[in-house]
Amino acid sequence: MTGPTAHPTEPEAYAPLHADATALLEGWQPTSPEAAIARERTLTLLGAGPIAMSRQHRLGHVTASTLVLDATGTRVLLCLHNKLSRWVQLGGHCEPVDQTLVDAALREATEESGIAGLRIDPVPIDIDVHEVLCQGGSRHHDVRFAVVAPPGAVEQVSDEADELGWFPPDQLPEPLAGGTRKLVAPALAALRRSPLRLAP
Repeated sequence: MTGPTAHPTEPEAYAPLHADATALLEGWQPTSPEAAIARERTLTLLGAGPIAMSRQHRLGHVTASTLVLDATGTRVLLCLHNKLSRWVQLGGHCEPVDQTLVDAALREATEESGIAGLRIDPVPIDIDVHEVLCQGGSRHHDVRFAVVAPPGAVEQVSDEADELGWFPPDQLPEPLAGGTRKLVAPALAALRRSPLRLAP
């Protein structure tokens, strides 16, 4: 949710990212019935064109988030968000510098965790559509990925968090943001099925 502060009004700045998001979601097999509904809603949103990737799109915009696992897969890293006052996975808005949704997710995870060398599964583990306060009221169509941290990783709190913490998947903290708990099972499944690729 940190990163570049310039948010150009020209929607075409998001054209490569929009093309990637559309192709990714068209080919994605949803991980739950709820995710299938969210996928269709998000593809409909993407029909508005590249502007759907920008926070300036009041009707809704695509965001990217990650559930970060430690190298052993026995802990998850969550952020106590200073505006939401809830524990939540790492992530946030897309920026024109992002060429793909995976790029956006990795950038956000790296910025918010302070951890270098993160690895990501490029296949989403969930999509969730929810109401937010952006631009006076909007919707986030949040595409979520699994990320694993390198051995011995030490997190650093960003300016958008009150705290970062590692938690066993079956002992997540409260108050917990809606939708965060359901990311654990598909994230662990992603870790088991393939080696996650190194962040650029």
